[in-house]
Amino acid sequence: MPSPSETLLELRNVDFGYNNGRLVLSNLNMRFARGQVVAVMGGSGCGKTTVLRLIGGLVRARRGEVLFQGQNVGAQTREGLYALRRKMGMLFQFGALFTDMSVFENVAFALHEHTDLPEELIRDLVLMKLNAVGLRGARDLAPSEISGGMARRVALARAIALDPELMMYDEPFAGLDPISLGITANLIRTLNQALGATSILVTHDVPESFAIADYVYFLANGAVLAEGTPAQLRESTDPTVRQFIDAAPDGPFKFHYPTQTSLAADFGVGGGHA
Repeated sequence: MPSPSETLLELRNVDFGYNNGRLVLSNLNMRFARGQVVAVMGGSGCGKTTVLRLIGGLVRARRGEVLFQGQNVGAQTREGLYALRRKMGMLFQFGALFTDMSVFENVAFALHEHTDLPEELIRDLVLMKLNAVGLRGARDLAPSEISGGMARRVALARAIALDPELMMYDEPFAGLDPISLGITANLIRTLNQALGATSILVTHDVPESFAIADYVYFLANGAVLAEGTPAQLRESTDPTVRQFIDAAPDGPFKFHYPTQTSLAADFGVGGGHA
């Protein structure tokens, strides 16, 4: 775990739940070091994406603090939150490109919205970002004219347009073919080094994430079950971690969501019912 002086982002004693009262995250503590790629892993529903929503200020913790550069994200005014978000980049699952804009216009969007740079400089910056993801030649195409893997790379160019200090990736490998997946994984690592940024990688993909991550948090039941380097987690003997890493069908992870009644009772079978 990074020391406080190396920490860009920290979640401190965080509780979070939605309106149904059930806690999604409970007493969560995480630190993200400057310059590192950190993977946040765990089974579906463990709260991985909720962590990103808390960092971006889309939701607020019931208890605890989300500290970005020492500032509590949950305590910010609207203006303060927008100022913090300008230092963050987000790659949404499946890209979320603007379908009525060209590739070039998608990447230029943040620069137009958040800077007063002259058009000539914006053009040069956009082409630099597209070149970094290998898509300078696709600048005039529409999102409908490129593949899913290419769209993900355009979204990545858009996310780094403002040279963010923090990059967040929500399932960046979902739906990609093996070649596109490998390209995307290498880009995440390369761009993190080039930007000097901190990257948070929320994903289910163990091999790709372990290949590029410096540190891994493994979540279960709304808390950190295990953490360490990829090598340390590979050596874990915890049954839940082992089931996830080994993709084993049997183990602590359950297929069925917990219920208070039996299947027979739900269908009126037994107990005197006709």
